Amino acid sequence: MLLFKSPLLLLSAVSVLALCACNSSDPSKAATPSKAAAAATVNGTAISENHVDMLARQSAAQGRPDSPELRKEIVEHLSMQFLISQEAVKKGLDKAPEVTDQMELTRQSILANAFVQDYLKTSPVTDDMLKAEYEKLKAKMTGSEYKARHILVETEAEAKGIIARLKKNPAAFGALAKENSKDPGSKANGGDLGWFDPQGMVPEFGAAVAKLAKGTFTEDAVKSQFGYHVILLDDSRPKALPPFDQVKAMLQQQVQQQNLKKLFDELKAKAKIEIVQAAAATSSAPKESKPAATGK
Repeated sequence: MLLFKSPLLLLSAVSVLALCACNSSDPSKAATPSKAAAAATVNGTAISENHVDMLARQSAAQGRPDSPELRKEIVEHLSMQFLISQEAVKKGLDKAPEVTDQMELTRQSILANAFVQDYLKTSPVTDDMLKAEYEKLKAKMTGSEYKARHILVETEAEAKGIIARLKKNPAAFGALAKENSKDPGSKANGGDLGWFDPQGMVPEFGAAVAKLAKGTFTEDAVKSQFGYHVILLDDSRPKALPPFDQVKAMLQQQVQQQNLKKLFDELKAKAKIEIVQAAAATSSAPKESKPAATGK
């Protein structure tokens, strides 16, 4: 059972190309003009060492270190791919509309990714920029975070029964949580949720915690989408950002994405983009049939 709401994740401005994206282009044509030494040839068509190097780097980035064995596998894979690609060309499949469409989309994707990588390389994010972003976040960091325990039950009657028992013996909270709570994530720990920001909890829970004094529990059941909660506040403290060095990498990614979005917005504002697909889809869609009238 999840109490926490899912955080809004930052999405990359342009997807990083996967290995299969490289494989989807026409290798026999791509290898022909290469000046690099050939790792192999297939019916006279060279497989460039550059291709092998590129795929080895991609494999290393995914956790498999470069090695002679890996390179042998890559060469064998590319050899079969070149061979099958040549057979496809013999059958004229390289002229098929669906194939040329895929090849063009792959080309556009590679170029877009190259543009992004070039921008990130030529417009680096400096430490001063990151520290400025860090200070902005610190300025926005207000309010408190809480350390609390809870007991989750299905009915209000159960919650009221637990509250009555706690009024007689507040120290029994941990034991009651282990015995009665329906939250598997905290039950074994006596209902302990650790430190959290109340804004990251479901609204009813966060609001109830914020009203509690240290060492007190809710004397009325707190209803949420998960059931009924009895909450005990152990402690509270002002919100604080982790040290700069701990969030530096996250800040760098965030600033890069902000810069990319700004750049893309500027390019879009200067461009002439006409969206016609939506209108075409609407006009070609079958009309919704109305139910026939029924006579009485």
